[in-house]
Amino acid sequence: MRTERDSMGEMQVPDDALYGASTQRAVLNFPISGHRLPPPFIRALGLIKAAAARANAELGRLEPAVADAVERAAREVAEGAHADQFPVDVFQTGSGTSTNTNANEVIARRARRLATDAGSPDLAVHPNDHVNLGQSSNDTIPTALHVSVAVALQRDLAPALSSLHAALNERAAAFADVIKSGRTHLMDAVPVTMGQVFSGYAAQLAKALERNDRAVAALRELAIGGTAVGTGLNTHPDFARRVCLRLSAETGLTFHEAANHFEAQGARDGCAEAAGLLATTAGALSKIAADIRLLGSGPRNGLGELKLPAIQPGSSIMPGKVNPVLCESVIQVGHYAQGLAVTVQSAARDGQLELNVTLPLQAHALHEMVRCLANVARAFAEGCVAGLEADAARCRDNVERSLMLVTALTPTIGYDAAAAVAKEAHSTGRTLREVVLQRGLMDEAALDRALDPRHMLQP
Repeated sequence: MRTERDSMGEMQVPDDALYGASTQRAVLNFPISGHRLPPPFIRALGLIKAAAARANAELGRLEPAVADAVERAAREVAEGAHADQFPVDVFQTGSGTSTNTNANEVIARRARRLATDAGSPDLAVHPNDHVNLGQSSNDTIPTALHVSVAVALQRDLAPALSSLHAALNERAAAFADVIKSGRTHLMDAVPVTMGQVFSGYAAQLAKALERNDRAVAALRELAIGGTAVGTGLNTHPDFARRVCLRLSAETGLTFHEAANHFEAQGARDGCAEAAGLLATTAGALSKIAADIRLLGSGPRNGLGELKLPAIQPGSSIMPGKVNPVLCESVIQVGHYAQGLAVTVQSAARDGQLELNVTLPLQAHALHEMVRCLANVARAFAEGCVAGLEADAARCRDNVERSLMLVTALTPTIGYDAAAAVAKEAHSTGRTLREVVLQRGLMDEAALDRALDPRHMLQP
């Protein structure tokens, strides 16, 4: 251990730690969950500190040598080189001050080491005066929240959703000629093709990708430059613009300074919006997975219209049983993600006066949503959807036995007569064709044309 000092006095800190006394206090104060802030969030925080150092140097507020050392150390943080130096629990001070202080201390100490290695052992780098120059936890942490989640949406979730969209589109094309019984209220309905059903699933993914873009857009405004309460006290008027430009260049996403810093720090509406969009995507994935699970039920005593890839044994007691495990994984992630969305939206309400005080929790929840949705979408696409097969014979048999083909006779014989035909066919076990001919309602050729399911697939 070594002795470090902060504004509250002396503190014993592990000798190999880059962080200092204030971080150690937070480690001792918050032994809550064992969950740390997610790595993408820490990487974004490193990028912000690097951009801030460079902006302050350009504005003449930071000596070039200090700015260079701080920027180098901050980039190491952004690259994940010091991930083990961020031990503070998610459930800490609601502004994330402990994590901002953690970053300031790590970067300052590492910058001093880098300066020493470069032949400048006397270079002074202070966590607050230099690394945190022109910033407050109250604008830096929400900035890291927006930047990190937007990047994760773009780099992680969007490609996974695109992969699933492509797999569903491919299955829609492969199943284009497989006619099956449609079902509404889980009851027999008029025919559709399996391809039409999967085109609907693919369309849901296309909309999910559009929602993902809207979620990124909701996070483009950054709080940086507002400092403590949104007034910008102790920062340069051009500081935020310069930081936003550098963050945009680093990430490939367009970020800009918040139009109103009091909204940007007192509220978290952008995060609530992103959570809602992600919750909708979670629901879409769950609906698709639940449908595929149901269509593949059986193999003999269920619907059995789809054959799902067999990827693992399904039972410890029933030999040969195979279960729709990836579908069930998607459904569970859907529940989890929607619960996290409620957490974010509830937390977004806690913006009393000039600051929301649930920032670390929102960072944890949003990143967990993105991570799990991206992983399960990719696994579902590769391990289930890509290998789906349609049981065309089973689908054809179900269509031929469906009483709802009678719907096509309504324009000719009327609704009431068609209903009577369906009821008689069901009660007697006869076919629709037999009942209609016996009643003399249509001639044989017209009846065969009307009952051809291929004629029922479009207007």
